[in-house]
Amino acid sequence: MAKIKSGFAGERAIILPNPIIDEYKNSELGSLLYITDIGFYPNANFHFRKRTAVEASQYVLIYCIEGKGWFEIDNQIHKVAANQVFILPKGKAHSYGSESNKPWTIYWIHFDGEKADYFAESMDKPLVVLAEKNSRIEERFKLLEEIFATLKNGYSKSNLDFSTISLFYFLGSLKYLGAYRGNNDFNQATQQRDVAEEAIHYMRENVRKRITLKEIADYVGFSTSHFSLLFHRKTGYSPLNYLIHLKIQEACHLIDFSNMKMNQISVLVGFDDPFYFSRIFTKTMGQSPSDYRKKKKG
Repeated sequence: MAKIKSGFAGERAIILPNPIIDEYKNSELGSLLYITDIGFYPNANFHFRKRTAVEASQYVLIYCIEGKGWFEIDNQIHKVAANQVFILPKGKAHSYGSESNKPWTIYWIHFDGEKADYFAESMDKPLVVLAEKNSRIEERFKLLEEIFATLKNGYSKSNLDFSTISLFYFLGSLKYLGAYRGNNDFNQATQQRDVAEEAIHYMRENVRKRITLKEIADYVGFSTSHFSLLFHRKTGYSPLNYLIHLKIQEACHLIDFSNMKMNQISVLVGFDDPFYFSRIFTKTMGQSPSDYRKKKKG
């Protein structure tokens, strides 16, 4: 029977660069909890992963939305069905996969930090989260999508902090399931858009083009100098460095989910010179594009 790690139609994944993780996990909030990878695999037929104790270097959360699967830890196999979630502890050999007759659809998150074990406690067996009165399942999924959307906008300190706080809340909604369901009056606040967010939107819409600082500044209606000051104040990055992060993130997506050659991907993210693209990619991700393609994910 075929066994694959990724490559499912409609799948999504964000793998944070190692240098970004190394810096963030030493911050006040990141030291407590941080995300290294997040993904969504729909109808993941033949999905299978196996890790040794050494390879299990983060906690792995898997939330089964539909279908069936299984995981094995401590020589015990657990069946997993729709509306069940579990967390595999780091430092323990494990394996998991999708059932062939009804493959699972899953969200997955790799995370770590001083408080990770607190949330993972007793989660090494499937937790059932049924759709009942006040279950608020859809709100939980929207929270995961918030993390996706935030990280897709880049790895600024504010984005990483917001993602971590969202993960705290998401994990808390599982650990304190009754309290979460009892809070009927909760409504997420709608965030106001600002100059930096408008600029990031423009960057994302043009991530495959070669755009200039002036074009971005013109889009938001500021001079290049004033815009650069406002953008750096909000994100901690210059606009062009932030744009590079978005381009490399798009390159990672193409490397993960296509068979295109590196010189093809280079052009698609706005780099005419594939050697320059490789240097920028390596500086941003902490590894070359070819090494990144070989990295185990999911």
